[in-house]
Amino acid sequence: MLDTLKLKYFQGNQFIKDIPNAPMREQFRGFPILKGGCTVDETVCPTGALKANPLSIDLGKCTLCGACKGEAVQFSNYYKLTADKRDKLIITEGMTPEEFEKAAIQARKEIRRVFSKSLKLRQVSAAGCNGCEMELNACSNCNFDMGRFGIDFVASPRHADGLVITGPISENMAYALEDCYKSTPNPKIVILAGACAISGGVFQESSKLNREFLEKYPIDLYIPGCPIHPLTFINGVLDFISKK
Repeated sequence: MLDTLKLKYFQGNQFIKDIPNAPMREQFRGFPILKGGCTVDETVCPTGALKANPLSIDLGKCTLCGACKGEAVQFSNYYKLTADKRDKLIITEGMTPEEFEKAAIQARKEIRRVFSKSLKLRQVSAAGCNGCEMELNACSNCNFDMGRFGIDFVASPRHADGLVITGPISENMAYALEDCYKSTPNPKIVILAGACAISGGVFQESSKLNREFLEKYPIDLYIPGCPIHPLTFINGVLDFISKK
């Protein structure tokens, strides 16, 4: 017990106290700031997220690689990138992070009523590279401590309130993903985490993908990134269930 108290004294609190306002390092590439009147080369983007006319970036496709960075495109370190509709992820010229966040997620009464006090999620890696999967694991570590908000990952879809899908959804994982969805009791939510899950990412042209799941079932939340950041994920989910 004495050793434990010593560790607590010397190490202090390791968790981030204020998740909604947590600082982000300057090097982090987050919300893109677009400035018109400059020449942009669309071909530098590996996923087709960048469009020149009109100037826009699709965060659902963007890997935040920074290849397009220049006079017309700058990346802020703003990490609240989650949206509840796919088309809201398209960032246009002059849009500010504050404008995006205000309109990105509209918390619904039924979501708050059912999931605001406890949200259990089953994570499905549908042919992901393990980048987003590792960041989701970090959401529950002692720094981010997602569990304090009642949000946890569970081992079985039968114990879950919804699914978090990572990866571009390969043919081999399509059946398993749908089976997992059907095994999750109603009402349930579906979250796409990372560029691969949202659009296919760098694998979107692959003939080995089967993304029919996204056409058959409703998607409730889109969380961009490559990989996603724990603060992006946690804040997005908190906004969705309106716990902040």
